[in-house]
Amino acid sequence: MASARRSLTVGALGGVLVLAVTACGGSGGPAARPATGPAGTTAAKPRATAPAATVHVEPADGASGVKPSGTLKVTAAGGRLTTVKVTGRDGREVPGKVTADGLSWAPDGALAVSEQYRVSAQATDADGLVTTVGSSFSTLTPSRRTGAYDNVTDEATYGVGMIVSLRFKKPVKNRAEIEKGVVFETSDGTAVEPHWFGDSRVDFRPQAFWKPETKVTVHYRLKSVEVASGTYGDLDEDVHFTVGRSRVTTADVATHRMTVVENGRTVDTVKFTAGKPGFDSWNGIMVIEAMERTTRMSSDGVSGIRAGDEYDLDDVPHAMRLTDSGTYVHGNSWAPSAIGRSNASHGCLGISDTRYGSSGTDAGRFYGASMIGDVVTVVNSRGPKVAAVNGLSGWNTDWSAW
Repeated sequence: MASARRSLTVGALGGVLVLAVTACGGSGGPAARPATGPAGTTAAKPRATAPAATVHVEPADGASGVKPSGTLKVTAAGGRLTTVKVTGRDGREVPGKVTADGLSWAPDGALAVSEQYRVSAQATDADGLVTTVGSSFSTLTPSRRTGAYDNVTDEATYGVGMIVSLRFKKPVKNRAEIEKGVVFETSDGTAVEPHWFGDSRVDFRPQAFWKPETKVTVHYRLKSVEVASGTYGDLDEDVHFTVGRSRVTTADVATHRMTVVENGRTVDTVKFTAGKPGFDSWNGIMVIEAMERTTRMSSDGVSGIRAGDEYDLDDVPHAMRLTDSGTYVHGNSWAPSAIGRSNASHGCLGISDTRYGSSGTDAGRFYGASMIGDVVTVVNSRGPKVAAVNGLSGWNTDWSAW
C-alpha cells in the first residue's frame, strides 16, 4: 500500500490527474482511458497485500518420536523472525534465541523426552506485513537408559578441594551433550569446567580451590540427553552443597611432619610416617574423598608385596581416604617408633593413635577437624606424582589442560 500512495503523490505533482469517464449518450462515446502519470506513463498499480515473509518449522507439524536434541529449528525467508514461542504441556516456555540476522531460532538446550510441544512463530517483511505459523509435535520416549551417580550429597558441606565426579554405568558417546546437561550455579560466580577420564567419568572443578562459604548448586538435566546411540540418561535433579572453611595440609616426607593451615593460618604440626622404599607414597595434591571411623586394610591386590610382608588389619582407626588406589591418612598404633622419624608404611600416611582410635590422639584430633574435600599435599617423597584420575586428584592437572 505504501508504494501505491507514493505513485499517487507523484502523479498529482506532475500534472492534472485525469479520471476515466464514459459519455452520457451510451456506447457511441469515447472509450475509457487509463490514468496517466508524468510524461504520459501509466500510474503504478497497488502491490498485493500478501506478506513476503515465510516461516518454516522443523520438525513438521504433527511429527512424533522426535529426538530432543538438534531437531527443533525455526527459520524465516523474505523477512525476519520477530517472535518465536515454544511451550510444553505445562505452558512453560522453552528458552531459545533468534540469530542476529533474524533468520533462524533454536532452543538453548535439549527438549524433554516424552513431551508435547506447541510452536508459534512470526516473521515480518520489509513492508511490515506479518506472517504467523503454528505447529505441534511430540518427542520420543526412550527405550533404553543408563544410570549415572556422583560423589556429592545434597545440603552437605565440603572442603575447598572438593571435586564433583560424575560416573556413568555405560560408556558415553556424546560428551558435549552431557556437559550441556550439567550446569553449576555458584554464589560468587566461580566458573566450573569439566574434564573427562575415559568414556564413563567426568570430573568438575574450578580453576583454583573453592573460596570458603561458597554456595553451589549442580543442575543435572540428563534424562533428555542421548548418552549413546538410542540410550538416554536417567538423572534429573538439583544438588546443593556449601564449601566450608579452608583446610590445607602439607605432608613433608623428608621431615615426617604435616603442616596444617586453616583459613590461612598454621593451626597444627603433626608427626607421621609415610611409604617405605618400594612402597613410596605418592607426591602431589590429593583430596580426602571418604572418611571412616574404622576400616579394614589388606595387602590383597597390592603390587610388590613380598612374602612375609603381607598384612590384614581389620581395625584401622580414623581412616581418611586420599586415592582410589588405597592411599589413606589414618591412625597407626603398631609402628610408634617410626612416626615422626622414618617411613614404614605401604604408602599411607600414618599418625599416632591407639589400636581402636581415640579422639585425644594426633590421629583423632586430625580426623575430628577434617571433612571430605580437604586438601592433603605430599612433598619430597621418592614416589611419582599421583595421577589426576586417582581419587579426586584433578588439581594436579594444569588448568590449560583441564
